[in-house]
Amino acid sequence: MSKTVPVGVSARHIHLSQEHIEALFGPGYQLTEFKPLSQPGQYAANETVAVIGTKGQFDKVRILGPARSATQLEISRTDSFAIGVKAPVRESGNIEGTPGITIKGPAGEVTIDQGVIVAARHVHFHTSDAEKWGIKDQELLKVRLGGERGLVLENVVARVSDNFALDMHIDTDEANASGAKTGDTAEIID
Repeated sequence: MSKTVPVGVSARHIHLSQEHIEALFGPGYQLTEFKPLSQPGQYAANETVAVIGTKGQFDKVRILGPARSATQLEISRTDSFAIGVKAPVRESGNIEGTPGITIKGPAGEVTIDQGVIVAARHVHFHTSDAEKWGIKDQELLKVRLGGERGLVLENVVARVSDNFALDMHIDTDEANASGAKTGDTAEIID
């Protein structure tokens, strides 16, 4: 049985706590939805911020909603070189001991002590899909990407939950290396 999953290329983006949303956009501010994402209840917001590192900055970094418990910037390895932040590869939410950054919005600025990561490549599985394929949460998978320069990615983290929809997330560096794009499919081979 072929184990194919849709691919989503994840460009740099930021998740903000409600406290930081209000510091950057004003008291009581609520994010507004630009478009829904592949995971239920998640969305790209209309709002953007600037992020400032030691060597440079990125303007118009898209905020993903809804608000999170902790602020987290997800960038590619290439992005980390460009702004001068040594971001480690981590799973989303695992920000302990990571570098910080300054975030600038229309109503203010916030500096966080930690929260900058290169997101570990992963596949979101609904529990029923994982069970059907015999895949366990946190299992490391091997996945074949197609594209002009197809390649096999190792150490792809399986993330299993009743709240997830089947989707593989890779960053722009990985997509550029293979020629893969959002909407392509990948095959789990091990």
